[in-house]
Amino acid sequence: MQRKVTCLWKDSAAPQPYRTGVSLHSHTNHSKEGVYFIVEYAARHRLLRRALAAEERRAIRLNSTKLDFLKAYWTPPLPPLAAFELERNQIERELGLASMVSITDHDNIEAPMLLRVVPEARRIPVSVEWTVPYKDATFHLGVHNLPSGSAETIMQRLREYTLQPVDHKLKELLQLLHENPDVLVVLNHPLWDLGGIGRERHESTLRAILCEQGEYLHALELSGIRSWEENQAVMQLAEACNQLVISGGDRHGCEPNAALNLSHAESFTEFVHEVRKERRSHILFMPHYDEPYTLRVLQTLLDVIRESPDDSNGSRHWDERVFHPDQAGVIRPLSALWKRPPYYIRHFFSVVRLLEMAPVRTAMRFALARPQQGAVALGGRQEVAQ
Repeated sequence: MQRKVTCLWKDSAAPQPYRTGVSLHSHTNHSKEGVYFIVEYAARHRLLRRALAAEERRAIRLNSTKLDFLKAYWTPPLPPLAAFELERNQIERELGLASMVSITDHDNIEAPMLLRVVPEARRIPVSVEWTVPYKDATFHLGVHNLPSGSAETIMQRLREYTLQPVDHKLKELLQLLHENPDVLVVLNHPLWDLGGIGRERHESTLRAILCEQGEYLHALELSGIRSWEENQAVMQLAEACNQLVISGGDRHGCEPNAALNLSHAESFTEFVHEVRKERRSHILFMPHYDEPYTLRVLQTLLDVIRESPDDSNGSRHWDERVFHPDQAGVIRPLSALWKRPPYYIRHFFSVVRLLEMAPVRTAMRFALARPQQGAVALGGRQEVAQ
């Protein structure tokens, strides 16, 4: 097993020996993103908790609608072709390599199937980020390069498990995926407590799934949107479990993936064999990963709330890309449920939009900068060969 981790701003020559840059794990407007994190965040912040309570009273008074953060969701701003081009251009223009892009929307393969009819994207793999309830936790598995002829049938089985999880069915499905040597299964951001069950319980369940199903998981993800410290912990976990690590950008906005893989492969199937058979992976962190984490989160929020004047699909404004049940339980965009957003939301978003001004962004970068212990741990290049 050979794994390398390189930071481009520390080793600018790292891509030169390679043929291909691989972008794994990114999202398009076909991905439904939950909003329950707002409730969890509000539980820790009194002002937001009070604002949500006031908004719920207002919604009930105006149209008898109770806020339902479990059913509400938002969609990322980029359509499939724009998302594909964003990732491709970063690799080809900034690294000078051939590009491979694997888009993984939540629990659906609509984007790659649509892209396969576009000439420049016809070789894109059919991939998905599969939501996997397991015991009391929730995990995300990146399933890359499904066979196109049976992808829809496989997806139906994956969705059925998500809705009605049964332990033995998970093993059957993972075995099914593993038996196809061209399919790659990655445990995405493994230390992220998606179920909100607490760090200790999540890590206990993580150890259980690695122990019971680890032979069908081909790599653990180092994530482009998680902290240095968390990625370093994933590296340690991978070493303890004799697992390979692989990149995953998890892009939701308009910033290209901050983590890529470098490869000698000429096709995505060859890349899968490189990971699964040869057990080789070289992860490259791009310079924007070194930006302060809070600033990057705010940048994604800015991308989400930015108007899209060229969008002719009814998604020009942010509240046309956020959905909530109406009083009859029908999922509708927020723009159809109110005349305009509440004042406090408009005020907050106007503050976030200040980041579009270069002086403000520079000041924020300086204010939020702090020593990154993980940067020292990952270093310019880390190589482990076994």
